[in-house]
Amino acid sequence: MNRFEAFRALHRAGRPLFLPNAWDRASAAALAARGFPAIGTTSLGVAAAAGLPDAAGATRETTLWLARDLVRLPALVSVDIEGGFAATPEDVAELAADLERLGVAGVNIEDGRPGGAGLADPALQCELITAMKRTAPGLFVNARTDTYWLGTAQDDQADDQADDRAERAQETRRRAAAYLAAGADGIFVPGLADEGAITALADGLGAPLNVLLPQGGPGLSRLAALGVSRVSTGSLLFRAALHAAVDTAFRSREGAPLPAGLPSYADAQDLAAAYAPP
Repeated sequence: MNRFEAFRALHRAGRPLFLPNAWDRASAAALAARGFPAIGTTSLGVAAAAGLPDAAGATRETTLWLARDLVRLPALVSVDIEGGFAATPEDVAELAADLERLGVAGVNIEDGRPGGAGLADPALQCELITAMKRTAPGLFVNARTDTYWLGTAQDDQADDQADDRAERAQETRRRAAAYLAAGADGIFVPGLADEGAITALADGLGAPLNVLLPQGGPGLSRLAALGVSRVSTGSLLFRAALHAAVDTAFRSREGAPLPAGLPSYADAQDLAAAYAPP
């Protein structure tokens, strides 16, 4: 079984792939060392760690550099490429081909657009997906729709919350069907946390459904029961690491006990040595 087949096989309704998202080599190596079979990247974490804005197409080279490094780890790798880091299908397809050649197993590509531009035209998004699959047929293309984060064109016309929910669900199904018809292998809907909406979408999708692990929402076991095939952490781990670093600094300054189980200097060195470039 090659890496593409192995990655696809991890997407199982009822037994979802739990995909932690790393932002640099050290975080990915630590996750791989703990036995996670697949690791994704978080575009927010990658961008913020480099001092660049997220979702603005500013991290193409940073993302490629990181992908080249991560494929040496003993884990399958999925890369977040925001909206594709380009405007034309040809350029997005070239990026997909580069990532496939590097050894990446999958990518996320999103239809949200920065700067208040809302959602991309689904027809144009379908062109990107088709071009990617034509150029990199093995790559697992996880088509993300931001209908639950950015809303839809009909939301402003909805009379009440029930109408708003119905419009979002309808637009999500419409975009998901279009993206799958264009060649996408899975659908990612961040912000989707309502159990009824998750079940309805998963049951009618005919492809793996990916959601973010919702803070305060259903946990992994419940999401499995709802038919989800993949659960991602998104930027959660990066944000948790920032919080832990600042909290540890304050604790150290105030003489408070430090958190238990911190990696040692030698532990960090071992991670670097184990997966260093040849």
